[in-house]
Amino acid sequence: MQLNDLKPQVGSTKNRKRVGRGNSSGHGTFSGRGMNGQLSRSGGGKGRGFEGGQQPLAMRLPKLPGFINHGRVEYAPVNVSRLEALFEAGETVDAESLVAKGVIKHEFVPVKVLGDGELTKSLIVKVDKVSASAQAKIEAAGGKVELAC
Repeated sequence: MQLNDLKPQVGSTKNRKRVGRGNSSGHGTFSGRGMNGQLSRSGGGKGRGFEGGQQPLAMRLPKLPGFINHGRVEYAPVNVSRLEALFEAGETVDAESLVAKGVIKHEFVPVKVLGDGELTKSLIVKVDKVSASAQAKIEAAGGKVELAC
């Protein structure tokens, strides 16, 4: 058996309806659209979402409330307790070291250190933002905070 010997099952295929090809085809003159009216015209018919002249659903529903600030900067939060667990005394905490330890995914993500937990090691913290409580804990442990800007 070859590929060119394969044929579809008898009755499984039908010829397509060719309209507008003369009256002898059975679909001539009005091409199966009837005589007059909206649906017989080209481009005729009602659009998607038409509800018989009633106000469409998409226009009845209210728009989303509120305001979206597209200029908002999302910081990756890192707590002081996480720094205590991952870093040794005297180490520098910056975006590169946080990526290396798997705390954040990318170096270009802005980082903010938060004050949850305790810190006993002196660390040099070079990040984008530090909360007031985190800064107090870092400096109380003998560390130093250097902000990027």
